[in-house]
Amino acid sequence: MYQGEAFRLEFTTGVRRSLRLHDGLMILTVPEIPSEETVQRMIDSWYRKQALLIVKERSIECHRRMQDEGIPLPPITIRSMKTRWGSYSYQTRRITLNLNLVKAPPASLDYVICHELCHIKVRHHGPDFWRMVRRYVPDYLVVSRQLKLYS
Repeated sequence: MYQGEAFRLEFTTGVRRSLRLHDGLMILTVPEIPSEETVQRMIDSWYRKQALLIVKERSIECHRRMQDEGIPLPPITIRSMKTRWGSYSYQTRRITLNLNLVKAPPASLDYVICHELCHIKVRHHGPDFWRMVRRYVPDYLVVSRQLKLYS
């Protein structure tokens, strides 16, 4: 999965190791038949590179939409997380996003970023928090349900 779309994994041989998307395929180029571990490591590395690019772009856009709130755009870390899509730390003033968000549709990533930005102003998941989220992601209930498909 990548940004909400399914891709079939295909292997080709070549001198340089690479991974690219083309016509519904995720094409993994390797010099010899890879082990499962090598395949997983290459895919994870590719996801991480893509996540860094996508998260930077989407966080700037989400922050721009929310500029009237006067919220700063904090540093964002991407890592594998087992039980959460994102979190905001009041101690470090940093947002952490789940690496698996690159598998979900872009609207899901925007929702999680906006959700975490809202936590900068409203600490808990009370009515004020959800009103603020709804202001920036009106269909957040639908989007949050869709996220369950990518965990």
